[in-house]
Amino acid sequence: MTSTKTPPPNKGGKRSVRPGKGKGPQRFLGPGGSFTGNLLSTVLIFLLLMSLYSFLVSNANSKQLISLSQVANDIKSGQVKEIKVEGNDLILTYQDDSQKKSMKDPSDALPQTLVPYGVTPDELSHVSITISNQSGFTYWFLTLAPLIVPVILLGVLVWFLMRQVRGAGMQAFTFGQSKARLIDPEDTNQRVTFADVAGAKEAKQELMEVVDFLKNPKKFLDIGARIPKGILMMGAPGTGKTLLARAVAGEAGVPFFSISGSEFVEMFVGVGASRVRDLFQMAKRSAPAIIFVDEIDAVGRMRGTGVGGGNDEREQTLNQILVEMDGFDPTEKVIVMAATNRPDVLDTALLRPGRFDRRVTIDLPDRKDRLEIMAVHARKKPFGPDVNFEVIAERTPGFSGAELYSLMNEAAILAARENRKEITQYDLLRSIEKVMLGPERKSHLLSKKEKRITAYHEAGHALVSSVLPHSDPVHKVSVISRGRAGGYTLKLPFEDKKMPSKKEFIDDLATMLGGYAAEMLIFNDVTTGPSNDLAVATSLARSMVSRYGMSDVVGPTAFGSDTHTDSISQDLAAKMDDEVRELLENAKQQATEVITTHRGALDAIADALVDVETLEREDFEKILIVNGIQPKKKEEEGITIAEDLKESRVESEGAV
Repeated sequence: MTSTKTPPPNKGGKRSVRPGKGKGPQRFLGPGGSFTGNLLSTVLIFLLLMSLYSFLVSNANSKQLISLSQVANDIKSGQVKEIKVEGNDLILTYQDDSQKKSMKDPSDALPQTLVPYGVTPDELSHVSITISNQSGFTYWFLTLAPLIVPVILLGVLVWFLMRQVRGAGMQAFTFGQSKARLIDPEDTNQRVTFADVAGAKEAKQELMEVVDFLKNPKKFLDIGARIPKGILMMGAPGTGKTLLARAVAGEAGVPFFSISGSEFVEMFVGVGASRVRDLFQMAKRSAPAIIFVDEIDAVGRMRGTGVGGGNDEREQTLNQILVEMDGFDPTEKVIVMAATNRPDVLDTALLRPGRFDRRVTIDLPDRKDRLEIMAVHARKKPFGPDVNFEVIAERTPGFSGAELYSLMNEAAILAARENRKEITQYDLLRSIEKVMLGPERKSHLLSKKEKRITAYHEAGHALVSSVLPHSDPVHKVSVISRGRAGGYTLKLPFEDKKMPSKKEFIDDLATMLGGYAAEMLIFNDVTTGPSNDLAVATSLARSMVSRYGMSDVVGPTAFGSDTHTDSISQDLAAKMDDEVRELLENAKQQATEVITTHRGALDAIADALVDVETLEREDFEKILIVNGIQPKKKEEEGITIAEDLKESRVESEGAV
C-alpha cells in the first residue's frame, strides 16, 4: 500500500454582556430530572412521612386501655400510685411504674366517677391525683390530626406532580428559543485572539477589517462605507474556520453567539424560524456582537429540493435567515459569520450582496504555516533537545491545523505512556503515521510467507517512487500493520504542491502499481494486498481523463466525477473507459520495467524489511546507493536527479 499526504490540485464601542443579566440566551431550567424519577421520589417521601406519622401515633396510643371497674379494683388493692387527669383521659401509674389508660365520664369529676364502683374517699386519698388542663389547640390537633395529616401529605404529592407536568409543558414553549452559546468577551478562559491562530495570513487580513469596524464604526460610517453584514468562511475541515471567528470576537471584545446550522431544524414546523428570530433579537440587544453559524450548509442548501416544497421546515428556516440578514439596520453593528466546507450547495440568495457578500477562503497550511501552527500547539508542552519542527513540517504536507493539533497531542500521549517528562523527535515522527494511518497493530502477526509478500509489495512501491523522476521521495517503508494497511510506504514531496502535473500523475500511477507489479514478477501471483492501490489508481486515472483534460483522445473536457450519466454518449463513455485502462496498463508496464531493471535493489529492500520491518529514509537511501541508484535530494542541497536515473527513464520510455 502506498500512503501519501499531498494536497489536491487547485480548482463601535466595546460592550460586555454577562449571561443571566438579560443580555445572553435565556434557557428554561426544569425543576428536576425525568418525570418518572421525580414521581418515584415523591411517592417514597410520602410513604416515609406516613410511616413516621403512624409511628408517632402508635407510640402515643401504646398505653393499655382499661375499664373504670378495673381502675376501681386496682385503686382498692393499692396497686395505683398516681392518676393523671387530662380532660377525660386518665393516665394511671402503678407501683411498678407501668402505665395504663382509661376514660372517665365527661360530666363528672374523678371521685364522683369512681363512687359507683365502690371506691371510698379514704382509698382514693392514698393515690396521688394530678389534673392537667389540655389546651384547645392540642385537643383539636390530636382530635383532627388523623384526618388532616394524610390530606396534607396527599395535597403535597399532587402539588409536586402538577409542578412537574407544568414544567414539562413550559419546555414545549421553549422550543422556539435559540440554543446559541454565548462567549463573554470578559471570559479570559474562553477568549481567543489572532495570536492564538497561526497561518491563514490572508484570511486574518480580511477579518481585521471586521475587527476595526466593531471597534471604530464611526470611521467607516462617516465615509459612507458599510461593513459586510455576512462573512462566509470556506475551507477544508480542520483549517480553523471556527477558531478564526472566535478570534474576531476576541480581538474586538464583543459577545460571540455560536450555533450549529443543524440546531435550527426540528421536527416541528416553524421552530427553526422562531429560533432564528430569537437569536437575532438577542444579538441586537447585545450589539455590537457576532453571530456565528457553523456548518451553515445544514440549513442553507439550495431551496426547491425539499420534500415539503415551500413548506419544508428547513426552507422556512432559511427564509427567516434571509429576512433577518436583509433587514439589518446599518447602525446595529451585528455581523453574521458562517463556516462551511460545502459552499457549492448553498442557496444563491444567501450568497448575494447584502447577505454573505464577503467570502474568506481558508486553505490548508503550507510548510511555513505548519511551523507556526506547531509552535502555537507547543507552548505548554516540554520538548527534548532533539526535536526539529522543520522535519515535522516537511513530513506533513496537506495536514490541516486540526491534524497538526492531533499530531502534537498524540506525541504527548506517547511520551506520557512511556513515563517520560519530555517529548522527543521520535514521538512526533510516530504520531505523524498514527494520524495518517492509525495505530500500529503489533498483535497482527503475519506468517513468514505473508511477511515476505508484503515486504516485496512495499519494496516495489518504494523502488518505483525512488527511480521515476517525477515521483515523490520515500521517507519511510514498513511492513508493520497500521489501521487497515498491512504495510505502508511513506512518500512525501520536499515542497507543497498546489498544481500537480500530468507527468507527476503518470509517475504516481506507476508507483501505486509498483506493489502489484512486484508481486506478479516475484511470485507469479497476486494477492488482495494491492486492492486499495488499484482503487486509488483507477480513481486518479479516471479523474485525469474526465476532469483534468489529460487525455489526448477525450481532449480538454470536464465531465464531473460521474462519467456514466445521461449527458455522455455511450461511444464517449467507452472511449473514456479505454483511456483509463490504457493509463493503468502503461503504469503497470512502467513499474514492471523499473523493478526488472533494478531487481537487485528490490531484493535488498525486501530482505531488509523482512529483517527489521521498518526502514527510515537514511537506511533506505543507503540501500539505493549501494545498488547504484542516487536518492532524490532537495534542490537547495545542490544535488539534482542523477544522470543514471534520467537515462533509465529515457530507456523506459523508449521501451514503451
